[in-house]
Amino acid sequence: MEVLISAEKIQERVAELARQIAQDYEDRPITIVGVLTGSLIFLADLIRRLDLPLRIGVLQASSYRGDSTMPGPLQINPEMLPDLRGRHVLLLDDILDTGQTLGKLVPNIARLGAVSVKVAVLLRKEGRQQVPLEPDYCGFTIPNCFVVGYGLDHNDEFRHLPYIAVISPAR
Repeated sequence: MEVLISAEKIQERVAELARQIAQDYEDRPITIVGVLTGSLIFLADLIRRLDLPLRIGVLQASSYRGDSTMPGPLQINPEMLPDLRGRHVLLLDDILDTGQTLGKLVPNIARLGAVSVKVAVLLRKEGRQQVPLEPDYCGFTIPNCFVVGYGLDHNDEFRHLPYIAVISPAR
């Protein structure tokens, strides 16, 4: 596997994003909602750097299953969400690829009574986006390749890697 983004660069960028988010919310309480399972490491690293009053929620939304490197139908399971009524919500995802997942999640979160919904992604893949959605916070823009590490997986493997690497779909 070729390392695309080193562990050091990821940590530097997460710290920068935390500073920007803290400045933008100016001590207003927020609820950070991580999209399982890919955002877990990003979520953990980001919240440890935020000095804001916050709540954490997670939801399951997946369009990749098994050893597929192509998205399938989106499935959303919001059962683990806290009450979002009257809250500022930061929706956190590992990657903005086609935009299908976030394009459906943002209005769903808004319908749950959130005061505002902003989006943060660790990665944004070039040339794949089909749904017009501009993330409020983006860690890195990457080429159109299949990546693993730092929470992203291939067939539930490689999430533990501290860096982002390119993996061959034939793997």
